[in-house]
Amino acid sequence: MISARSLRIDYDNVTAVYDLDLEIPKGQIFGLVGPNGAGKTSTIKALAGILEPTYGEIKIAGIDIDLSPQEALRSLGYMPDFPPVYENLKVGEYLDVFAAAYLIPRQERSQRIKHWLERVDLLGKQNALIHTLSRGMRQRLVLAKTLLHQPTVLFLDEPASGMDPIARKELRNILTEVSQQGTTVLISSHILTELSDFCTSVGIMEKGRMVVSGTIEEIRKRVGSKGKLVIRLVNPYERTREALLHDLKNVPYLHEPNEVAPGHFHAYFSGEDNLAANLLKELIAQGHPIADFHLREENVEDIFFKIGAREVS
Repeated sequence: MISARSLRIDYDNVTAVYDLDLEIPKGQIFGLVGPNGAGKTSTIKALAGILEPTYGEIKIAGIDIDLSPQEALRSLGYMPDFPPVYENLKVGEYLDVFAAAYLIPRQERSQRIKHWLERVDLLGKQNALIHTLSRGMRQRLVLAKTLLHQPTVLFLDEPASGMDPIARKELRNILTEVSQQGTTVLISSHILTELSDFCTSVGIMEKGRMVVSGTIEEIRKRVGSKGKLVIRLVNPYERTREALLHDLKNVPYLHEPNEVAPGHFHAYFSGEDNLAANLLKELIAQGHPIADFHLREENVEDIFFKIGAREVS
């Protein structure tokens, strides 16, 4: 549904994106991850037909954007970072303008507008002027506008910027819902915790290059990611903590054990589940007062820092 081949984007003497290849199938939520300045926004603008790349091939829903731009972009919904709005329109009027632009039949518009205002929790603001809305409300309004015509491909550039935690959770719910209905979503963010819970695949960009991409499980395997063992002591006395750290360093399938806070320990784990169960028994038998002991998989943020994708172009 979203395809790019050898995509390069130059700004005068600066290259923002180097020969990027991307393939996102139907129904995927693809998280484009990277620090500010890594090339995420330039990539999305080129894919959306807003920015002309230096060279490269882009297809949306299998249609070449250079050969048939109107046909390719008809199925697209795009929400930029800091999206522009018409300050002097009312919320309902703003959505009606775009419903008409999207060629939604007049008899369907009011119901479609009501549905999406309700989904983004702005139904009570239908008659409010846009200039009275907070930034978070504007973000939710533009999200409703972007989804009005039921796009099959969705580009969202830092969509949660300015949203409160409740609105961010609802955004995740909406994106999960539309992807289950077959919409393909590309979402960019430098806030990694926004993406790790609901993206089906990710791409990590650094200095204009795609460092690694694929499903989160594929990336874990590719970068040699291990599970993380988390241990918490009941009584974090200094002598008790030193004794536990000493014992953890002698376990062959634990790597880089460290105390992240008084009585709280992390270590990378490369064994099977039965080894974790045996380790817990051994630590208790040795007299360590353990209150919490569990394994968790590395999330997007862990992997991001592991491969060192921190520099900007």
